[in-house]
Amino acid sequence: MLFAIEEINNSTDLLPGISLGYKLYDDCVFIARAVKVALALANGNEDVSAPSEKPCTRPAQVPAIIGGTFSSPCMAISTVIGPFYIPVIAHIATCACLSDKTKYPSFIRTIPSDYYQSRGLAQLVKHFNWTWVGAIRMDNDYGNNGMATFTEVAQQLGICLEYSVAFYRSDPPDEIQKIVDIIRASTSKVIVTFLSPTELSLLIHQMSHYNLTGYQWVGTEGWIIDAYTAAMDRHHILDGAMGLSIPKAHVSGMTEFILDVKPLNSSSQELFTEFWEILQHIRKVHFKTKEGDEVYFDENGDPVAKYEIINWQPSENGIMDFVTVGLYDASLPADKQMVPVSVCSEKCPPGTRKVLQKGKPVCCYDCLRCAEGEISNITDSITCVRCDPEFWSNERRDACVKKEAEFLSYEEIMGALLTAASLFGTCMTAVVAFIFFRYRQTPIVRANNSELSFLLLFSLTLCFLCSLTFIGQPSDWSCMLRHTAFGITFVLCISCVLGKTIVVLMAFRATLPGSDVMKWFGPAQQKLSVVGFTIIQVVICILWLTISPPFPFKNFHTFKDKIILECALGSAVGFWAVLGYIGLLAMLCFFLAFLARKLPDNFNEAKFITFSMLIFCAVWITFIPAYVSSPGKFSVAVEIFAILASSFGLLICIFIPKCYIILLKPEKNTKKNMMGKGATKSS
Repeated sequence: MLFAIEEINNSTDLLPGISLGYKLYDDCVFIARAVKVALALANGNEDVSAPSEKPCTRPAQVPAIIGGTFSSPCMAISTVIGPFYIPVIAHIATCACLSDKTKYPSFIRTIPSDYYQSRGLAQLVKHFNWTWVGAIRMDNDYGNNGMATFTEVAQQLGICLEYSVAFYRSDPPDEIQKIVDIIRASTSKVIVTFLSPTELSLLIHQMSHYNLTGYQWVGTEGWIIDAYTAAMDRHHILDGAMGLSIPKAHVSGMTEFILDVKPLNSSSQELFTEFWEILQHIRKVHFKTKEGDEVYFDENGDPVAKYEIINWQPSENGIMDFVTVGLYDASLPADKQMVPVSVCSEKCPPGTRKVLQKGKPVCCYDCLRCAEGEISNITDSITCVRCDPEFWSNERRDACVKKEAEFLSYEEIMGALLTAASLFGTCMTAVVAFIFFRYRQTPIVRANNSELSFLLLFSLTLCFLCSLTFIGQPSDWSCMLRHTAFGITFVLCISCVLGKTIVVLMAFRATLPGSDVMKWFGPAQQKLSVVGFTIIQVVICILWLTISPPFPFKNFHTFKDKIILECALGSAVGFWAVLGYIGLLAMLCFFLAFLARKLPDNFNEAKFITFSMLIFCAVWITFIPAYVSSPGKFSVAVEIFAILASSFGLLICIFIPKCYIILLKPEKNTKKNMMGKGATKSS
């Protein structure tokens, strides 16, 4: 203070022609003493201990008061002095409440308001992603108002306070112990403080009993560059502390002045005798110091808010260095630094979503993995998004991938085996047809209408080949072709077998005396019956294709992670009508063949027809539950298997015995042997 007054009085630029006088008082940080002195200065009733060498030319009432010290004394002084509009200029009081000009109209300060410091601390904490913190403050105007602003801004920035506690230096030890217990029980690793060095010393002394280290301390200008606090922290509780400090300034001539000045132990205050003569428009001042720093006040009497970001870094000699790592002001963010993270819950990675923990702040949450078919591709997502029907979530649940399309293809083993079986059946049928054509004049081929036999072989060939339409990716034409081709070819096949069965019955009935039944079921009638039975199935298929034909369909429901490409039936009635008509003809054929199985003949074809129809009916009866219960491409494989099994059953039961006689037992391939006992009796 003395140096500042001397600088002004010796300057030709600052207050030219005016000499400043002064009176110095120590309020000892007591509010009552500060108010008493301020009132005495305002009223001109202060005691003058000794006359100065050069009397003042002004009355004893001072035009301005510089001080007091901290926020609470300044609030008291400004409250009682404000109505007199005597400027009160403070250099330490930082409480944001002092910016309220309705309560403190004459208060001005040269230190920034805690309004900016509180916001700066909140932005500093947010900058390092410390979203889960504890807060400790002095239980006075400085601590309560500063922490209130910090809490408000922190909540806006998404920062949560696990606890916020207050104490004062005069509190009993039990109160400080309670705060230590809260810190010990907490999960946050960052502690934000609005404390003076005195309160902080009491707190860390109590914490040292429990070796509570490893916390990231964030402090205000009140203690962040206090060398005494750093020196007494022998347990390294505050190592790595960060906070905001008033920018350091070099004042030229200050060191020399302090070294030259006499000790201020004289009550006469003989160094300077002139009283204050100063300033009618103090709020409008705007000047630069010798060091180039601008000095001015805003409408609230506050200077520009600039802070240095301080970090405590231990040096090799054990002394704590206060290292400036950044700068903060009202318009600029702090420099980026990498420091430990203090959060209640770690960030939720992609593939998960946040679920708040019951009864805890929004910073505390669990990360739940997205369900199957859902993803989240951002950090800290609050929801999972369901993939489109044709896509599925990957293993990490952070991206939708296209579902694998599944159908019975020729490339896979099952498709290749079924294709091979189909081609083998076709070739086998062709070989049988060749044998029958080669020996078409023999009795065993000519018996029972050889034309029906060749037509049956042709229809069996079509049955084997129609199974190939079920393999491969479904398309419009393949879906319509597979079921209709299957239905028509099998009806043609069963119609031929039915015709041969009727021929057997009619042939033996014709041997009875006076019977002319064969004229009613000769070759022409046999062909017409086959055509008639087949036309009925053709009509059913035409109606099915006209009303509601089968179509390719993407099945998303059978498997979650696959698309089943299949043929929808279109009309279920049409499908089961086709199968039902085939089953009706098969049952009729089986019934007639069963009746003719014991008719006299060395080669009674009705026996083999009975076996073939028994196999046919057994295959298709077991097909129905197997088809309904098989998922995806396996239902197609079941249908192909039923087609091939029934076709092989007809081919083997009806034609292989005849081929055996033709090729291996030619001596039995005679008319006499064919008639057997019947021929002997007639002779």
